[in-house]
Amino acid sequence: MARPQRPSHGGGIPAQQRDLGAQGRETIRRLLDAGLAEFEVTGLQATRVEDIVRRAKTSHGTFYLYFANKDDLFRTLLRDALHDMSIITDEFPVVTSNESGRAALRRWVSRFSETYAAHATVIRILSQAEIVGEEVFADGLQLLFRLSESITQGMTAAEKAQGTAEPTPHAELTALACLMMLERVNYLLSAVEVQLPREEMNDRVAAIIYAAFRS
Repeated sequence: MARPQRPSHGGGIPAQQRDLGAQGRETIRRLLDAGLAEFEVTGLQATRVEDIVRRAKTSHGTFYLYFANKDDLFRTLLRDALHDMSIITDEFPVVTSNESGRAALRRWVSRFSETYAAHATVIRILSQAEIVGEEVFADGLQLLFRLSESITQGMTAAEKAQGTAEPTPHAELTALACLMMLERVNYLLSAVEVQLPREEMNDRVAAIIYAAFRS
């Protein structure tokens, strides 16, 4: 069974201007893997194209067939991160006031944690507006607020439908605060120098989000 096509498989700006064969897509994958590894070790600013091509065991000329520069490569990696986080955003459940609702929220928190971990390096860089630029930072900010809206809707929809409880005061702000906590916890979980019990942290985060809307 073929793997689903990733947004990054089309490469950067130069690659998108032509059809790519299997060899070209494989070269793109190697360059993306090498770029991600370099960004993880030295950061976006300090990484050079020379470092990426050395790790990918290819040439500068080959690099520029597929990417305009290292920022173009980063934006290509970012497309995957935003794509996967968008899926997680759309999957936020309707959380009911019972054990089923708690379990659904806990499963979502776990999926969020897994997705964050898969793109942790890119997300950490994205959070630094002075490095990535205003336009790229705005893309991440837009997704952040869309996720906050999904949390608001998912946490309040059941009560609104049943009409059995008072609406959560300032639900939008509560959702944003919960999301900020969730992001910071996963930031720490993804840091090599910080060792935290991931499953226990997911348990606590899910419990806190639930209590914030059900207290």
